[in-house]
Amino acid sequence: MNQVSRALTEFQEMDALAAMDTPIHRLHPLVKLLTTVVYIFLTVSFDKYDLTGLIPMVLYPALLFSITGIPVGTCFHKLRAVVPLVCAVGIVNPFLDREVLLQVGALSVSGGVISMLTLMCKGIFALMASFLLIATTSMDAICMALRKMHVPGMIVTLLLLTYRYVSVMIEEVSVMTDAYHLRAPGQKGIHYRAWGSFVGQLLLRSMDRATELYQSMQLRGFQGEFSYVAAPPLRGRDWAYFCGMAAGCLALRFVPVAELLGGMVISVD
Repeated sequence: MNQVSRALTEFQEMDALAAMDTPIHRLHPLVKLLTTVVYIFLTVSFDKYDLTGLIPMVLYPALLFSITGIPVGTCFHKLRAVVPLVCAVGIVNPFLDREVLLQVGALSVSGGVISMLTLMCKGIFALMASFLLIATTSMDAICMALRKMHVPGMIVTLLLLTYRYVSVMIEEVSVMTDAYHLRAPGQKGIHYRAWGSFVGQLLLRSMDRATELYQSMQLRGFQGEFSYVAAPPLRGRDWAYFCGMAAGCLALRFVPVAELLGGMVISVD
């Protein structure tokens, strides 16, 4: 199995995760989407030096990982290409902000180091919440929830078509890669001299495949907007989940949980 085939397998594994049957999976898609938006908004609203206040926000994704049974390692494995980019956002902060804000014994910690760690945690927490949304909700259901939030149909349709066409693109790349390796046995990867023709052929094949798909959609009555999955009614447990999670996230945002726990530990000692 080449790398492209493995990428296609991993892409299909996300659909398998979304098809699981857990209490979180059975919740209304709109509720899960709104909860994720609230969590990410509150997470990124922390001050750049408030690292101790930000750390308890990990409780939300940790709770969902526990309920759904999805391994945390699966999340970071799927996001292995994105996590380094997120962590690199604040990597220059220690060189720009050298004012010492914390003294731990003989170790001086500058504001740049704290802000870098804060930015990294914000990005990782947001990625974990987004992964959990996709891993517990199908893309059709997410698009249905977006339409319920009155997101323009054109944007939702583009999102859904892009998601569905990614797998088609990966299949085309896999076929072309296998054909290339059959013509160049023993060669690792694609030679740089063939990159231009390879991309050009991929573009032409993709355009032909897209035309065929669009014609098939028109034959099935497509008129510019999909008929998404049937929207189930919002039930009491959906509202209870949203209110409980939103209240919990608000408490983690505005209550100094880390300081309170630290004070309790010190008082016990």
